[in-house]
Amino acid sequence: MINVRVSVIVNPTEDEEKVAGAARNMFPEIELEMHERKYGNFLEGEGDINSLKNIHDLFRKERIIDTARTQLQKNRWGEPEKTFFMLNKQVATIERLNFPAKEETLGSIQVEINADNEEAMDILMEWLTPPTEDGVPLFEPDMPEL
Repeated sequence: MINVRVSVIVNPTEDEEKVAGAARNMFPEIELEMHERKYGNFLEGEGDINSLKNIHDLFRKERIIDTARTQLQKNRWGEPEKTFFMLNKQVATIERLNFPAKEETLGSIQVEINADNEEAMDILMEWLTPPTEDGVPLFEPDMPEL
């Protein structure tokens, strides 16, 4: 089983609906709810593997499969059944995908993916970010039923 958790801060200077729209542009399958935390208000939601379908498609549309694979792999260190990544929330407002180099001043869209075990995460990784040659996937596996 795959669990996808999305969290994004809504700063006092930001319009909650615009921030929610940016997150929905990336994860249309995830219903977001506002939660007050010690460090601010956050829109948060959870989904399953189906909530990654749009991200899967954007990796290909943006031609960043190799970059995405590097991001997801490097953030598995120490916990092979988990990974995380950040997305630029301003770029997400125009339905584009960008990995910021570090947490942005206004905050990024935080994405955490958890699998039941390392094998399930490996299968998910192959589907999301298969090996490529000259940026073209060597194969396109079907969405796994994890």
